[in-house]
Amino acid sequence: MKVTSVNKNGASSVEALEMAEGMYRDVATELAEAMEGVRRGELAEAKAARAAVRDLRAALQLLLEERNRVEKLRREAAGVVEGHTLDFAAARIEIGRRLACLRDARGS
Repeated sequence: MKVTSVNKNGASSVEALEMAEGMYRDVATELAEAMEGVRRGELAEAKAARAAVRDLRAALQLLLEERNRVEKLRREAAGVVEGHTLDFAAARIEIGRRLACLRDARGS
């Protein structure tokens, strides 16, 4: 069973997660380039580095939010509640057993 949700921009959670990871990689590359410029003494790169850090932080936040959302959807699809998997087949059997006991008790 594949479960995806669609966010307000029309992208599924998986697509949004992939986009966030791509943004994270791009900004990390920009930051590395800006830091290299700072090391070479190009002070104009410091401003670019600061902007890249800000963008990286925003991309990381988006990445974490989407990853949490996708993980929650996966747990819900698997029937996991508070860290425990629900066994619906076993629950049906137990309900049937208890109903049978009630029927037997009523007939006595």
